Amino acid sequence: MSPLVQAEIVNAAVLAAVLQADLGRSRKLTASRLVRPILLAALIVPLFMQSVTTQGNGLTLEIAGVAAGVVGGLIALALIRVNHNPDTGKNATAAGWGYAALWVVVIGARAAFSYGAMHWFPIRLGRWLIDNAIPAAAITDALIFMAVAMLLTRTIGLAIRSRALAAAQREAVDAEVSRI
Repeated sequence: MSPLVQAEIVNAAVLAAVLQADLGRSRKLTASRLVRPILLAALIVPLFMQSVTTQGNGLTLEIAGVAAGVVGGLIALALIRVNHNPDTGKNATAAGWGYAALWVVVIGARAAFSYGAMHWFPIRLGRWLIDNAIPAAAITDALIFMAVAMLLTRTIGLAIRSRALAAAQREAVDAEVSRI
């Protein structure tokens, strides 16, 4: 399977998983909803990763991919609300079009870059890789690391916010009970 096809499969899987799980006014925040992206990441990494560069500029590029993914995940986290649903008594999330647009733009940009690397600017990219002593596999790895880091940052952030909200709910109930 070509690196382009690999990258596009990762892009499509991440976009579909995130939008299906998060888009809407009141999506239940369950353990399975938090575990699913982790399982997706665990499947993506060994399936699509080439040999990870462990030194030099290739490693720097892969680390930059992780950093970009973390930043993207934090932005996504800022665009999704975690609240307590009084009808179900459980925590839920609300994410709208801004959240969806972020994911579509980020993943679309990654997909466009992957396509461009093969069709629009392969010679310039190849020259840049040679000039900077970066193995071609490091680009694929960096894009995959970016997708996985964004997904995991958003997932871990949702888990932390949900736990904090549940703790605040318990404290509020305890305070109310102690007043009685």
